[in-house]
Amino acid sequence: MSVMLDHVIVQVLTLQVRLLACQARLAADTDSEALHDLRTTTRRLRSLLRPLRELPGVEQLEGAAKALGALTTPLRDREVLAAQLLERQQRDAAQQRLAHRRQTFASVAESAELGRLLAIVDAFPIFLRAAEREGLIRRLHKRIDQRLEKQWQRLRQALVDPAHDRHRLRLLIKRVRYGAEAYPQLEHAGRRLQRALKRAQGDLGDWHDRVQWLLQAEQQPDLAPCVEHWQAQLHAAEQRADATLERLQALLAQR
Repeated sequence: MSVMLDHVIVQVLTLQVRLLACQARLAADTDSEALHDLRTTTRRLRSLLRPLRELPGVEQLEGAAKALGALTTPLRDREVLAAQLLERQQRDAAQQRLAHRRQTFASVAESAELGRLLAIVDAFPIFLRAAEREGLIRRLHKRIDQRLEKQWQRLRQALVDPAHDRHRLRLLIKRVRYGAEAYPQLEHAGRRLQRALKRAQGDLGDWHDRVQWLLQAEQQPDLAPCVEHWQAQLHAAEQRADATLERLQALLAQR
């Protein structure tokens, strides 16, 4: 019996419990972080699955997770923008985006996308055990290790590219960070590197938020009072992110 497969199944069951908890929180509108936690849990599930592609059930589970992400992305973006507007004392604009939150949360909890994801997650460990019995899962430890290493290689290559795309770097950093957390026994990232990845993801996230808000301001007049402030923040966020990426690149050179 594969120790690595046991690890994968334990992680799937842990994430299943978290998904169910998020669904309950959304249905009852218990707190403002329920949607964020649902998205984070879904992202961690996708990171766990990415190195397992070609195994039975993975494609279906990945597809369901991706569909839920597509459903919730604009809703979470609206939440983040509303929080920023409250910080900028733009209460009317913020409340407009927070209106009907209870109904929005309930619609996600009852959505076909979340229901499908939960159904496939529930059956997924059975698929994996069946595949193991049929001899379809061999050298799983090595397979996952090699695929995670390819993610690190893509990140290194993107960092040394002088014309690097900050948005793509943000996605690559998320992948290696959550992949390393999904499979800690492979020791792809120590604590120092994990902290650097988290910092880079956060700084690039700040930059990305400002880019998105400024684009929305071109179509939404009630955001106009924030534009000058966001433009200044965007410039500062670019500089901060680039400095963080330089430090990350130096750490990766030592890896």
